[in-house]
Amino acid sequence: MSEAFRILSQRLIESFKPEDCSSMISLVDSMPIMTCRGRNRTGKVALEITSKGYCSTKNQYYYGIKLHALGFQRKGAIPFPESIFFTTAAENDLSVFKQVWGEKLGHRTVFGDKIYADTQYFNQAKTKSQKLEMLTPVKAVKGQAECITQFNKAASELFSAAVSKVRQPIEAFFNRLNELTNIQRAHKVRSTRGLLIHAVGKIAIAFIYLIF
Repeated sequence: MSEAFRILSQRLIESFKPEDCSSMISLVDSMPIMTCRGRNRTGKVALEITSKGYCSTKNQYYYGIKLHALGFQRKGAIPFPESIFFTTAAENDLSVFKQVWGEKLGHRTVFGDKIYADTQYFNQAKTKSQKLEMLTPVKAVKGQAECITQFNKAASELFSAAVSKVRQPIEAFFNRLNELTNIQRAHKVRSTRGLLIHAVGKIAIAFIYLIF
């Protein structure tokens, strides 16, 4: 059943892509799907595919999985997902991006949050034939002299605000997804299969809402 939902979701993404999707700009982010939450809680279900993670947006520890989404930018609208991927909660977002999308994207500018900052990796990707660029809010440099930090502060804040404004719709996408399906709450799931059906089935439901 979960595999059927996965195939359905992929077909819906491929078949109903809006015409106003940008081919040059994408947005990337992730959201938690929680089987239980709390710093001292221990997960007891779907242990094959879940782990402990931390959601900085909610300032919360949880057990579960993580939904990663890469979306086409759309002016004045929430992004349309180009690709959706699930991992355990402990997986690092930057590592997932490199493994899943890093070598496949070409001639593209991607906007993400600070976790996706890797100057060396993306400088190489930008100069290679694939021309991949990642823009994120400015991340503090460890060990940087305070005078240099203060000197660059105004420019860094302006740049970070501009990037955050562009990537805000991907957060709206996750909020809308959760409003339609309550996908983040998987507390009643009792098995690995149940969690897979919950996660992928909710994605399919969201697209059915979108279509009809």
